[in-house]
Amino acid sequence: MRRPKGKLPVFNRGGFTLVELLVALAVTGVVLSAVATLAYALSSANDAADDTSYKQAQLRYATLRISQLIRHCKLICCATNDDFAIWRADDNNDKQINIAELVYIERGLARDHLQFTEFPSSNGSVINLSSIQARATNWWSAYSSEASFTQLIPQCSNVQFSFDALPPRGKLVNISFNLVENGIVHQYQISTRLRGWAGNLLNTPGTGLVSDDD
Repeated sequence: MRRPKGKLPVFNRGGFTLVELLVALAVTGVVLSAVATLAYALSSANDAADDTSYKQAQLRYATLRISQLIRHCKLICCATNDDFAIWRADDNNDKQINIAELVYIERGLARDHLQFTEFPSSNGSVINLSSIQARATNWWSAYSSEASFTQLIPQCSNVQFSFDALPPRGKLVNISFNLVENGIVHQYQISTRLRGWAGNLLNTPGTGLVSDDD
């Protein structure tokens, strides 16, 4: 059979033309790009929220532990460049200090962390107040065979200690530091005061404890 003159063959027109496919691909690319951007933004927001929550939890923990320790301690025995030593309690009620009753609050050489240092093993010997030095000097090794560490804030900066009076006569402690949260530096301060200061046990120059406060 012959087709009539002047008429072109008719093809199936149910598919897409090349131009339509290109347009569809371009639109799809824009949509996928928007979805990827939104997903990244949500992921970044979640990471920022997680970082802030984690740092705030550390801050609450450190504030509670430090405040309780200082509030109920007997004396702030000494302060050095990197730490200060606290007579936590008179466990055996002998009105004297032994190594198991001491706790250090440390900031490190770089002043970039806060931690407790304690001495769980002890030979029970009485320690002279004037003998207590920086923990890093290892003076305590004559009284205890080990030291244990509790991280309070493992990553901070510019940690500063200040007191209302030089230890052991100080009663008010301020600890300030910087903490980076979600890329932004925030400054915090922990302030607390001794409630049961054992100043009655200090000798006149404040270099040691008397054997009897009567």
